[in-house]
Amino acid sequence: MSDHGNLVNPTLDAALLDRRRGSSSIFDASRPGRRGVLLPPLDVPGADPEALFGTLHRAEVEGEVEASEVDAIRHFTRLSQKNLSIDANLYPLGSCTMKHNPRINEEIARLAGFADVHPYTPAHLSQGALELMARLEAALIALTGFARVTLQPSAGANGELAGCLMIRAAHVKAGAPRKYVLVPDSAHGTNPASAHFAGYEVKELASTPRGTLDPAELEKKMTDEVAAVMITVPNTLGVFEENILDVSRIVHARGGFVYLDGANFNAFVGKVRPADMGVDVMHMNLHKTFSTPHGGGGPGAGPVGVGAALVPFLPVPTIEPEGAGFRLDFDRPDSIGRMRTFYGNFGVLVRALTYILSYGQEIGEVAENAVLNANYLRKKLAPFYHLKYDAPSYHEVVFDDKLQAAKGVHNIDVAKRLMDYGFHPPTMSFPLIVPGALMIEPTESEPIEELDAFADAMIAIAKEAEETPELVTSAPHVTPVGRVDEALLAREASRAGSFAPVLRAPVRRS
Repeated sequence: MSDHGNLVNPTLDAALLDRRRGSSSIFDASRPGRRGVLLPPLDVPGADPEALFGTLHRAEVEGEVEASEVDAIRHFTRLSQKNLSIDANLYPLGSCTMKHNPRINEEIARLAGFADVHPYTPAHLSQGALELMARLEAALIALTGFARVTLQPSAGANGELAGCLMIRAAHVKAGAPRKYVLVPDSAHGTNPASAHFAGYEVKELASTPRGTLDPAELEKKMTDEVAAVMITVPNTLGVFEENILDVSRIVHARGGFVYLDGANFNAFVGKVRPADMGVDVMHMNLHKTFSTPHGGGGPGAGPVGVGAALVPFLPVPTIEPEGAGFRLDFDRPDSIGRMRTFYGNFGVLVRALTYILSYGQEIGEVAENAVLNANYLRKKLAPFYHLKYDAPSYHEVVFDDKLQAAKGVHNIDVAKRLMDYGFHPPTMSFPLIVPGALMIEPTESEPIEELDAFADAMIAIAKEAEETPELVTSAPHVTPVGRVDEALLAREASRAGSFAPVLRAPVRRS
């Protein structure tokens, strides 16, 4: 236990803390002869394993765990409780949109007709799955205003690449592939990577002091060699691009396309259609806006909506009505080809349509509550944390550690200390134009009591940083693993092929 006295629960003694941390493993609980299940005596003649397996037969397996059912259940339950999960805690990862996933989504996705459909099942035997995808495409078209939507991309970045490839194909078809894509300095990191991967050189656009695009700056850089501008709305500062109509006008006047990174679509879904803002192509992160748990890098889905000019270049296959059913159309000569095998991450598509149908015409409430919750936290935390860009916030708000840094406390220390209070850290050090960033996105699914508890924890940490900074810089104190040297951890774990030796080493300040 830490020497610091001001812990979340100061009455927690060392033994109880160890028990809570679950420091013992299932191997420690193993006892010779202990069994989880006792099978009844055989009512048929037994087989002779030695006769069946010969020298391969083993009476004992070295190191095998011998534990009761209670031991096993408690072991795995304790393991599950070592994480700060979205089911148990507010998970304010800005940009990642970690919201509650309604359980009805899971129940529908696990229906046998959806969960058991085989990727190689022919289309005439997969009509239910095809109808679901056609309905989802129609729902996304209604929400975005685009002409068509492809459901294939398996994540946001995969969708970005699909969009960039379609833009390139359209320019090539017109006789000039063009050379550049313009990307604001507040963009998601995958934007320039996707444009580059599609064969473009990337030029950066500097943000204004309000954190938005400057139309005059864009007009200077928008030439006949620019294929597209990739913007995020609201951007990674949580700020809506208030000049989006001017941006579209400027780009279209020079024959370019407007690509919108729709990862933050949950901030205006059901309120504004991106196609009405002049956007030509946009990917949507279904797992963010329409809910699917996506911690640990997946699964995801990044469908892409396009205007009429880009429809011929959609990935194959598209889903087309045929008689009373649907067919997969591969006969599209201008298509960029497949973005992935089969139907994409089908389970995520099921969850997304369930989510959309659950809200129905009221889906705009998602945006209203996401914006309200973000601004509620902004108002409560603004006296305690510095806000570099003072433009109105949408679904997320980006503070930084400027006020705490004077005491030697940085954003990583605040993030680690938050875990002592039972909250997952917010996104840190992003966007890059905000040094020491703490990007907080509460989403629409958090009640006011949880927002207040989170705000109280952040305020308490700000006061600790002022009065007892060492308490913050040495956090976390009550988690299964304490403060580690993260650079050493990455380097040594890479060499050892495991985190274990590093986690057992003495804790050092990162």
